[in-house]
Amino acid sequence: MTGEKVVEVTRGALVESLHRGHVAVANAKNGLLYSLGDPQKVIYARSSMKPLQAIPLVETGAADRYRFDNADISLACASHNGEDQHTERVQAILTRTGLAIGDLRCGTHNPKWEAAYEALIKSGEPLTAVYNNCSGKHSGMLATAKHMNESTEDYYKLGHPVQQRILEAISDLTEVPADKIVIGVDGCGVPVHGVPIENLALSFAKMADPSSLPEKRRAAVQRITTAMAAEPEMVGGTDRFCTDFMRVMGGRMFAKAGAEGVYCIGDKETGLGIALKIEDGNARATSAVAVEVLSQLGLLSEVQKEQLRNYHYPSLENARKEKIGELSPAFTLKENIAASI
Repeated sequence: MTGEKVVEVTRGALVESLHRGHVAVANAKNGLLYSLGDPQKVIYARSSMKPLQAIPLVETGAADRYRFDNADISLACASHNGEDQHTERVQAILTRTGLAIGDLRCGTHNPKWEAAYEALIKSGEPLTAVYNNCSGKHSGMLATAKHMNESTEDYYKLGHPVQQRILEAISDLTEVPADKIVIGVDGCGVPVHGVPIENLALSFAKMADPSSLPEKRRAAVQRITTAMAAEPEMVGGTDRFCTDFMRVMGGRMFAKAGAEGVYCIGDKETGLGIALKIEDGNARATSAVAVEVLSQLGLLSEVQKEQLRNYHYPSLENARKEKIGELSPAFTLKENIAASI
């Protein structure tokens, strides 16, 4: 099924282009509550899966052994900017585990934050894997392998116990059997997991309200979501939607972006989980859709709407940074009648 129109992009008086997508809203008790497009469409969750991938870090005791605080756990869920606050913390985690930057298998790319990239060039220091936006996740995986006395050479491969524990946790929270989860390779080299959008929403609902989970898993989930909400700057960084959104929500919600237009939110107050996918993979439309979904569900105050307005209606700018258009949400969620009966 083709996605439904979710965002219009205007330039001057014309709607210049459209983004289509899929949305699912669920809770742990009733499953799918609202949707748009095809909630059963199987997608790779990409980095939106990082909060679930961090579960074994806590459950195995690795986070306790290596003294992970809230900021460290939040960083393990991050797609960070590569600012000093991120890279220095990754290095500190590696040092505590007795490992080094060379043990990271996430590869390298330029820091996402332009000022950090400029500072790196001026310093003359080499570009290393610590600047990869997934280095926090990888440092958490390495810490888990080290704690469990497992190989740190191939921790990123699907057959490694680190990845098998992650697969089990994802299967549990999404309610998709492990052998039915579609496996690919993410940009940082670890397995990426394909599940239906509504099951992805369900997993965030279970993290928002983990009361149905066994005690050990419930405690791990609560620790992760609390850490993300308490230290949102670790999840993204300066001028990032994840960070700014969680700050505005004041600890009530946790959220995580994924590449190719994926975004997920958990609301601790209502127990709702939200997952969305922009069909063309363009991330510029994700914040507009995410904020609009929350608005339609009545989960934002007028003050919060105003604080998030620049993400709700992102500006289209020219090279002089002048506003010449904007992105506007253009959809209405459909209620799942069966879930309301």
